[in-house]
Amino acid sequence: MSKSPTPAKAAIDTGYADAATARRDTTPIRNAATIIAVRDRMGDDPQVLMGQRGARAAFMPNKVVFPGGAVDPGDSDVPLASPLPSLCQDRLSEQSDADLHHALAVAAIRELWEETGLILGQPGTWATTPEADWADFAATGHLPTAEALQFVFRAITPPGRPRRFDARFFLVDAAHISSDIDDFSRASDELSHLQWIPLSQVRTYDLPFITEVVLAEVTRRIRQDGPPESVPFFRNDDEASHFLRLKGYPMPRDD
Repeated sequence: MSKSPTPAKAAIDTGYADAATARRDTTPIRNAATIIAVRDRMGDDPQVLMGQRGARAAFMPNKVVFPGGAVDPGDSDVPLASPLPSLCQDRLSEQSDADLHHALAVAAIRELWEETGLILGQPGTWATTPEADWADFAATGHLPTAEALQFVFRAITPPGRPRRFDARFFLVDAAHISSDIDDFSRASDELSHLQWIPLSQVRTYDLPFITEVVLAEVTRRIRQDGPPESVPFFRNDDEASHFLRLKGYPMPRDD
């Protein structure tokens, strides 16, 4: 089994083979949300929910990933039964639009629903007719709720990729999911082989580099209940990678 890189070490080892290509990259960077559902957090071998992207996917084909995707324009208008914890809102607002945290939380819940069929919500009736993307979710009799989400990581896709995202990663304990966590019958076909993978085995799968880094952070804080005061930020600029921490602290370098 391969050894997981520490976040700081992984960032130091990452660079660009062609800085000129990086400078020419004009690919738009889209805001995105990824959700890391974990079950048996306090057990001997916690598990994370992951699936495999299709072979023809433009972004990370065949890779095993967490559910997630880009923020949609309508996500900012979807009501939440309960908001993100205030600490998460504060961290999400750093080096970002101050009001983006709502749309990011909504996107994370929507992607979990679309890609796995699992419901992060509470029983309730929508006050207005939901958008098309939320009609099936609303039909289950639930309102999306974000109070159980923990903002734990942020990463920007490096230049030179076919698509680039400014992704925020949210951790959620499976105990807060309202539906049967083993029932993926309502999932879309975007991810295949949906499964709960033990942390002790997950690095034997074909993972993207950034997923390896995020898993190291998740493993480090797997048994902590509240959201972190300081969040790792893997920021890829035009010519270099920087590993920072939101709240103003640089990541310590491993010597």
